[in-house]
Amino acid sequence: MIYLDNAATGRPYESALAAYLEVATAHWGNPSSIHEIGYEAKRYLDKARKTILATLGLAKTHDCYFLSGASEANNLAIKGTAFSFKSRGNKILYGAGEHPSVINAVLSLSKEGFEAVKIPLKDGAPDPEQLDPNSNGAILSCLMAVNNETGALSDIAGFYRFRASHPKCLLLLDATQAMGKLPLDYSKADFISFSGHKIGALKGSGALLVKKGIKLTPLIDGGEQESGLRAGTVNVAGAYALSVALTESYAKLKANLAKAEHLHALLHSGLEGLSPFVKVHDHKRQSPYVLCFSTLRHKASVIVEGLSNKGIMVSSVSACSSKKENTSYVLEEEGVSKGEAANPIRVSFGPDNTEEDVQGLLAALTQLFNEVKTI
Repeated sequence: MIYLDNAATGRPYESALAAYLEVATAHWGNPSSIHEIGYEAKRYLDKARKTILATLGLAKTHDCYFLSGASEANNLAIKGTAFSFKSRGNKILYGAGEHPSVINAVLSLSKEGFEAVKIPLKDGAPDPEQLDPNSNGAILSCLMAVNNETGALSDIAGFYRFRASHPKCLLLLDATQAMGKLPLDYSKADFISFSGHKIGALKGSGALLVKKGIKLTPLIDGGEQESGLRAGTVNVAGAYALSVALTESYAKLKANLAKAEHLHALLHSGLEGLSPFVKVHDHKRQSPYVLCFSTLRHKASVIVEGLSNKGIMVSSVSACSSKKENTSYVLEEEGVSKGEAANPIRVSFGPDNTEEDVQGLLAALTQLFNEVKTI
């Protein structure tokens, strides 16, 4: 099997699996319990929190809250900010190509009197020059560091400049597709969200990092876990495995990034030889972990299924929307043709991928393009 859908989920690191098993079997207490078994679980939870913040260089500036993943983290940051800071204004700015957990969270607030302002894309990412005209009354801007469908890398520095000049407008940076993969500076973001299963941890784990001093309105009523911000017994084993995976991903960041750049270039070159059949969606700022192209003569869904039958796993648009429809709203927002937006294929690399994987994909695509019925 050739697995090239790492933007959807990745294989857990052996170290993360071992860490999860260790805590789940030997330190399984409730970290809120006031006895030794509970205290021991809390020590592992505290260690995980400190490790994550230290690894990212944010120990002095941010707090770490453990959640089920980036979707919950985005919802907490967006809705928690809206309800806590509504006296400042009612606008929430978001990029046109953001993840559904951001877009739908922002749009849901329109029922509460908030105004959702969509920032158009430039070179595949939200254009920071469009922020100022919409800044009056803005309390939050939402930015995806790396687009999950196209790999377009956002102008984070531009959003940081906007944040510095608009102190009442906080910044959420969705780092899901960048965390542990790219050497980015997260220190100037008020909120940083990410999921564990994208970086070698387990599904159902993730975190929201919040700049110290910011008070959010919690979304879940209940106990006082996670400093009162997220009620419910904490998944200690998942949190600890997340910290172990993050540490390993940063230890291997340079080597993995170099490999991804090589594989991305190899695939891009091979697709150029298939230019009558595909169009690659390039960006000046691009994560090498993701490559998106459209099929020009075939239904992308049929090609993806054909690849799967050959043991090659890629995706057509995001896993969060692929069951609903095939058309990529991200590509539509980029201004590509309807036909191209309706037939995207995403290839996303992970630490285990090789040159042979890329060559196998290209060979299978060549065969399918010549065998499958055209549109």
